[in-house]
Amino acid sequence: MAEHNHVVNKDGEIDPNKVDDAISKIDTDERERILGDFEQFKGYLNKRIKMAESIGMGEEQMAIIAQKVADYLASHEEPRNHEELLLQELWKVGTAEERHMLAHMLVRLAQTQYKH
Repeated sequence: MAEHNHVVNKDGEIDPNKVDDAISKIDTDERERILGDFEQFKGYLNKRIKMAESIGMGEEQMAIIAQKVADYLASHEEPRNHEELLLQELWKVGTAEERHMLAHMLVRLAQTQYKH
């Protein structure tokens, strides 16, 4: 998982500043598959969160990365469905604190995605 190796080093330390680069390296077709359907997007996040948990990342670290991802998506990607449009609009009007809380909520949403 190439994007994982760029954001998290071999010692498990995160570098949120590398999120933009990691996302931009995801193949265009793969990015379309992930972002084209909100259920696919939540599933993708769920897999990444499970991976982060497996290396001992806590919710705060995951929320920091989620916030960077959301910043990137809001600036570089057009919403492909109503859910993404709503998230983008909330992101754009939110304060830094509200965005951070929304990032926490997105982490929790993705964590519970497949617990049913």
